[in-house]
Amino acid sequence: MEPAHGNLFGYIEDLQELTIIERPVRRSLKTPEEIERLTVDEELNDIERAVYLLSSGQDIQGTSVVANLPVLMRLNPAETLRRVLPKIREVLHVAGVEMQLTAAVSFLTILQEESVSIHTYSHSFLHIILQNVEHRDSGVSNAWLETLLAVIETLPKETIRHEILNPLVSKAQLSQTLQSRLVSCKILGKLANKFEAHIIKREILPLVKSLCQDVEYEVRSCMCRQLEHIAQGIGTELTKNVVLPELVELARDEGSSVRLAAFETLVNLLEMFDADDRSQTVLPLVKSFCEKSFKADESILVSLSFHLGKLCNGLYGIFTPEQHLRFLEFYKKLCTLGLQQENGHNDNQIQFQTLEQEKKYISVRKNCAYNFPAMIVFVDPKNFHLELYSTFFCLCHDPEVPVRYTMAVGFYEVAKILNSGVYAIHKELVTLLQDESLEVLDALIGHLPEILELMATGGENSGSESKLLTVPDLIPALTTAEQRAATSLKWRTHEKLLQKYACLPHIISSDQIYYRFLHRMLTIIMTNNVLPVQKAAARTLCVYLRYNRKQEQRHEVIQKLIEQLGQGKSYWNRLRFLDTCEFIMELFSKSFFCKYFFLPVLELTHDPVANVRMKLCYLLPKVKSTLKVPTDKHLLQQLELCIRKLLCQEKDKDVLTIVKRTVLELDRMEISVDAFQKRFYENDLLDQEKEREEHLLLEMEQLEKEKQQNEGRSANISDKMFKKKQTVKHHQLWQKIYLFLFLEAQLHQQAKKARNPSWFEASLSVLKHCIQNMATLTSVLIKVLQQDIPLLYQELERVLYYNLVMIHSGLVPPAILGMLPFLPVPP
Repeated sequence: MEPAHGNLFGYIEDLQELTIIERPVRRSLKTPEEIERLTVDEELNDIERAVYLLSSGQDIQGTSVVANLPVLMRLNPAETLRRVLPKIREVLHVAGVEMQLTAAVSFLTILQEESVSIHTYSHSFLHIILQNVEHRDSGVSNAWLETLLAVIETLPKETIRHEILNPLVSKAQLSQTLQSRLVSCKILGKLANKFEAHIIKREILPLVKSLCQDVEYEVRSCMCRQLEHIAQGIGTELTKNVVLPELVELARDEGSSVRLAAFETLVNLLEMFDADDRSQTVLPLVKSFCEKSFKADESILVSLSFHLGKLCNGLYGIFTPEQHLRFLEFYKKLCTLGLQQENGHNDNQIQFQTLEQEKKYISVRKNCAYNFPAMIVFVDPKNFHLELYSTFFCLCHDPEVPVRYTMAVGFYEVAKILNSGVYAIHKELVTLLQDESLEVLDALIGHLPEILELMATGGENSGSESKLLTVPDLIPALTTAEQRAATSLKWRTHEKLLQKYACLPHIISSDQIYYRFLHRMLTIIMTNNVLPVQKAAARTLCVYLRYNRKQEQRHEVIQKLIEQLGQGKSYWNRLRFLDTCEFIMELFSKSFFCKYFFLPVLELTHDPVANVRMKLCYLLPKVKSTLKVPTDKHLLQQLELCIRKLLCQEKDKDVLTIVKRTVLELDRMEISVDAFQKRFYENDLLDQEKEREEHLLLEMEQLEKEKQQNEGRSANISDKMFKKKQTVKHHQLWQKIYLFLFLEAQLHQQAKKARNPSWFEASLSVLKHCIQNMATLTSVLIKVLQQDIPLLYQELERVLYYNLVMIHSGLVPPAILGMLPFLPVPP
């Protein structure tokens, strides 16, 4: 026990010694002496203060002056150039890295802001840039080089020749430092676009050839990457005679980075080579790269996979069928690289892949995913299912997130290319919607409305009948995706998803939206804790309500909004009700809002929570703008009564301030009247359009009900009579749709005759908006009457003829009608 006691007491003594140690506690960040050195006379002006700090201040003060140089140049350019810039030049000789980097950025900012003429800039700043561009620190050197390359874009040719090109001849020599030669390579690439071809051939190309044969592989690689810019400056003929031989030689270089640079430059210059050069020179090199990439030179594998799509399409015209198949198989092999064992070896014979190899293989498959749209073009979309579908399936199910993410990003491009064959990839769409990674989902939903539209229509060249009806897994996948986003911490993805789901009325039926999505939106509004997500759900719900074709369902949703949000127990729900009302005013007609939501909104003037009353006050001007007199005179009286009560009874001083401000704004507002007024012309036309669309949807509902009733009639009513009655109803409904367009066109014509530019422009913008919505209405009508598509198209032909007559009469501008997908522009 004794040793244990000894250890314990020894430990306690050590602790006691630590408590006795006195450590000096620094009471302030700076000592009085340091504060004295940092103090500057307040009477000095900006220029004098800058000169003083650069002369006798500390480094941090000098750096702040350099950072503030663009401001000084804007305020007092003459004095800054005369007194401050010489001091900066002196300081930069001994300045540290931070000041050097700051100076490079400031000089570039002055150039971009055009604070002085380019002549003054080159005279004052160019020499300082050239002195520091070969700084021993590579980071500083690159910063100054970036500034110099930007300056070269703006300098006149003579200045470039004397100040940059002539000194470059000596700087590019082998006797100069490695950094100097690397800088020379990048400058030469920039100069190639500034001079004529004969000057480049005489003065620049000899330097380029010399640097391509440099003893250091870094220089050869750097110069090789600049050959693309040089080729653009010298033209096709010199590129073929000078640049291509250098690229061929560099492609066989001993340095892997040089070979990689040569390969990438070859791919980027494919368009400049003719068919002979491609077949006799480029193609053998590419085949050599492909063969070596798996055997002796894996360093080029990542770059090869990235450029393969561009390469295959660039060489497409010279491939034999055998070569075409070989490159396609090579691409397929890259798509599964690292996922399967090769050559029949068992587990004991295969060495474990290093982490670096695994990263490389993931990058290769990711690049293959990036190139997939280009490879579809390479094999022809008609051959997609036979040649590339299995590869597409593998990439969409790849175990690595970056690969699936890239497939999700390019999914829309694939769908566009496949066009009428887009239905072949619907299973992969469902798979990516259900992906375990939210990054993949976020990438996919960027173009989800366009993808679903292509899926629904079957591409641009197919009929209008929805094909999504035969994809039973799509709606469950969409609901699952939303639920996964909702349970994650990534609320921005959830918000984005809800915004994109507003496209669903154009894709699936109204009943499917009502039972699977609409109530879910209401739940999100009431239970989610993130305000942007709640607002996105509210707007999407309003869109669903806008295109719902069953009056009972609409009334049920409206009632729930009023009872559960507007009259809810939580003040947060009542605030969201006001947000929803804003979206209602945006998407619906004024009459719709006044009929269902005007009075429930005014009831919130008695809300016990000040924040709700305050938000309502901000909304009141929009609420008043929905009124029309004399139709809504009683609602206007209700509004005025509520405002008077607020003014008399409001006790919260903040709310009272907002009320008084709102009253002044309401007094200045003018109310629309039932007849059109020029000052409200555009708004009134838009509202009239919304109201007509709402009536059309109601008539579609009535037509659908009558159709269902007629289908249940006894068999004694002949099919011929029923068909005739349906044809008449279709004819009437189509007439109303096109009468809607015709009336809008007439209003536009009246505006034109009035010779009022603002009125004419307003009517033009409304007419454009009207025609854009006609496509939506037509697609909805076709869905309602799916069983009678042939009859619809007969009616459509008749109405098209009628509209062509109207176009030729000059009533509707052809440029506007070009926006209507189903109405051709006359020759």
